[in-house]
Amino acid sequence: MKRGKGLSSEFLKKWQKIVRLDSVSLHHGDREYSLRAMEIALFQPDQPQNTGTLLRLGACMGAPVHIIEPCGFPFSHRALKRSAMDYVDIVEMVQHVDWEAFDKARTAEGKRLILLTTKGSTAYTDFKFNKNDILMVGSESSGAPQFVHETADACLVIPMAAKPRSINVAISMGMVLGEALRQTDMWPEGS
Repeated sequence: MKRGKGLSSEFLKKWQKIVRLDSVSLHHGDREYSLRAMEIALFQPDQPQNTGTLLRLGACMGAPVHIIEPCGFPFSHRALKRSAMDYVDIVEMVQHVDWEAFDKARTAEGKRLILLTTKGSTAYTDFKFNKNDILMVGSESSGAPQFVHETADACLVIPMAAKPRSINVAISMGMVLGEALRQTDMWPEGS
C-alpha cells in the first residue's frame, strides 16, 4: 500500500490506523477495533463532503473505511479534517493507491465485495449480508466502472421512485450499512 499525494508520514501515523491481523480485536488508546467487522469502501470519491460524511459514518458504526484512489480532490489531512471534523481522529481508514491494490488486499483476506449501484439486480433488503463484507459505493459523478461491477460478489440496488437518478452515496451507504449491521447483529457497543 502506498501513500497518496499530500499525506505526510506524520498524518499517516496519527490518523490512519491500518489493521490487518488475524486476531479478534485490537485496542488503540481507549478504543477497540474489530478486525472482522463490516467495512466500507469508496471507489475514487470525487466529493470531499461525502467522503467526510462516510468517514464519520465509519467512525460511528465501527466500520473501517477504504479509500481507493485516485480521488477527485486533494486527499490531505486538511481536506479530511474540514469535511470529517474530529471523526477523522477515530475512524479506521485504509488508503489504497488504486483499484488493483484494494482488490488484491480484499481477495487475500477472503472478503466479499458488495457494490451499491443503480445497476444492481438485487434489492439490498432481499440480500443476506455476512459479518466481514465490504460495502462499496462508486464515485459520485460516474459511479463504479463495469470492471468493478464484474468483480463484485453482489450488486445491490435501493428500490426508489422511477424519476430520480440516484440517492446520494453517503445516504445510500447509511441505509445499506444499517441493514447489514441489523442482519449480522454487529451494532457497535458504547451508546
